Amino acid sequence: MLPAIPGSPEAISSAGWEELAPLYHALRDAPLDRASVREWLASWSALDDVVDEAYALAMVAYTADTRDAEREKAYLRWASDNAPRLHEVRVKLGERLLPFEADLPDLQLLVREIRTDVELFREANLPRMSELEEMEATYDKVTGGLTVDWDGERKTIPALGPYLLEQDRAVRERAFRAAASAYLEQHDTLGELFDRMVKVRHALAREAGFSNYRDYAFAAKYRFDYTPADCVRFHEAVEQCVIPAIARLHAARRQALGVDTLRPWDLAVHPGMTKRLEPFTSTPEFLGGAERIFTRVDPELGRLFRIMIDERLLDLESREGKAPGGYCTRLSQRRRAFIFMNAVGVHDDVNTLVHEFGHALHAFVTAGIPYTWQRSTGHEGAELASMSMELLAAPYIAKPVGYYDERDAAAAQLEHLEDVLIGLPHIACVDAFQHWLYTDGLEATPAGRDAKWLEIRARFEPNVDWSGLEQERISRWYRQSHIHTAPFYYIEYGIAQIGAMQVWSNAQRDAAGALARYREALALGGTASLPDIYATAGASLVFDAATMVPLVSAIEQRIAELRALAG
Repeated sequence: MLPAIPGSPEAISSAGWEELAPLYHALRDAPLDRASVREWLASWSALDDVVDEAYALAMVAYTADTRDAEREKAYLRWASDNAPRLHEVRVKLGERLLPFEADLPDLQLLVREIRTDVELFREANLPRMSELEEMEATYDKVTGGLTVDWDGERKTIPALGPYLLEQDRAVRERAFRAAASAYLEQHDTLGELFDRMVKVRHALAREAGFSNYRDYAFAAKYRFDYTPADCVRFHEAVEQCVIPAIARLHAARRQALGVDTLRPWDLAVHPGMTKRLEPFTSTPEFLGGAERIFTRVDPELGRLFRIMIDERLLDLESREGKAPGGYCTRLSQRRRAFIFMNAVGVHDDVNTLVHEFGHALHAFVTAGIPYTWQRSTGHEGAELASMSMELLAAPYIAKPVGYYDERDAAAAQLEHLEDVLIGLPHIACVDAFQHWLYTDGLEATPAGRDAKWLEIRARFEPNVDWSGLEQERISRWYRQSHIHTAPFYYIEYGIAQIGAMQVWSNAQRDAAGALARYREALALGGTASLPDIYATAGASLVFDAATMVPLVSAIEQRIAELRALAG
């Protein structure tokens, strides 16, 4: 007998495994044959939709206020108690499905992923998964609670962002040092926490038959289309063709600022502007501008964003206790998405919201795909959606559509495109560091990890003067949440950024055609392979310098044009 699906995620919001188990055991025990396999699969999908949304809502509630003990308790019930058991029972259901592979010719990619899960599963790893979930929640709690005193007022770390854009260099330096100091005060706590994370992840990988966690992570993330060696090629390609471009950007910035060397607090300010870009002063103003921009890209996008506003699927403002960063999570049962971020009134907030709406659009356009697991892609496809959206929306940030006059709009686009290039070495750095952490760096002490970070960072961030700031430079990796809570989730940003640059290049020649291909690619969800998704969008997976060079050159050329417009 197939299970009775709960009517809503709220109905199981406080469920423990004892309430969830009978639902999945009904699927485990139901008769299954060639005639019934699709009905059985549809029932499993519907159950996962409700359960996954309940889990997502618990995460949203906790990250919205990491100080709330009840929210923390509810989230940890899902993350550390339910999630490992859900993983186990889903693997067991996958084992039941595999014998019917020949009867599911249209689901071969899904079957391949299920087979991978079955091959990787070890019951002995369930306690390790639970322990990791608890440690990752602890990282969010520690970093979400960080504040600093700023002229007698307590501020969150994101709230210091506007001060890094001030023309007064002394103010920028003070803001930079204050943000770094907050993480440095937690250095030992976070270092010890990460030490435990590495050990548990390595033990998990060895239990599953892998020599290291890196190789396990590549399998678990279904990276069928590229290898660790391809990632190393990506690092080298970025070093070869992107870092020289950044050196040219930095030289122009240094000249415009009139300084002998660029310090880390000189990298965000707009040279020559009398004040920082201030796109909005209230959340309604922020939302209104975003809705107009999305409508200008495509009226359907504006309609979908309005749905998110009306259904309260956005948590935008930075506040005390809120977890740092931003994300978009799918609400599987209602076929919607939820956007979380920390807006403080700077242009980067606009980029973040546009980025996350690219993810939300992905959820909207795949809503009609019948099986829940096929509505999403790997992160490489998901980030193609978000990073392409940033570039496709950028031409419309000027008034009357967006937030700025023409000069400020040019300055904002200039900032964005500079960040596109500067972000690539950062991505390569974070990924290279993680490759080392889980292979040659397994026995490293916290101090040894810090030293290796400085070595790798110097490789990917030349032309910035960090003299006297060694500890502040170390703090950067403690601030990068992906390293702590989502290991090996970062190279996807680089792969997707190069893909998005190709979508953008196509749009320079045919904006409507590029948008249509982009939306067609998103609508595939997980029904196509990663190379096919990129090809549908008019792009390809790129790991070599030769292919990167013309894309980087085109971005540099556009930056030069915008610099002239921005004055």
